[in-house]
Amino acid sequence: MPDLSGVVLRPLSTDDAPAMARLHVAVWDEAYAGLVPESILAERRADLDGRTERWRRTAATSPAATTVAVHDGELVGFVSVGPGRDADLDLAEELWALYVRAAWWGHGLGHRMLAATLADRPAYLWVLAGNDRALAFYRRQGFAPDGVERHEPEGRELRLVRGSR
Repeated sequence: MPDLSGVVLRPLSTDDAPAMARLHVAVWDEAYAGLVPESILAERRADLDGRTERWRRTAATSPAATTVAVHDGELVGFVSVGPGRDADLDLAEELWALYVRAAWWGHGLGHRMLAATLADRPAYLWVLAGNDRALAFYRRQGFAPDGVERHEPEGRELRLVRGSR
């Protein structure tokens, strides 16, 4: 069983970019196998250099605050919270991303990361339809679908909201 007491949460740095690129690809493979077309997952795996550069830029310039979870020197999760990007919704904050390695699922790391970055403030996020594990997690954190959907190359996404509209 993973030991949460050994996990350190800290801000993303530009030095993390190579490890973040590998982590991002791994968590997508673990979370979305069978939900997202394999061609999209393969494309992400094939572009590790590009993904590394994007994470380097993100660490340096993104308006979202990204926090990484580190265990024994290895990145095992990340969460990004930033300004809301949906014009039709009057919520200032959006959970841009929250991912942990599959070995950490169900052990409280996602909850700890969310609590450390967003606490219980009103916010919203987008989740892939059919990702029942993620939907259940976000419901436990007080989020609920608001009926808005969008279609992305990865599939149909549902918007979940916590707090006032």
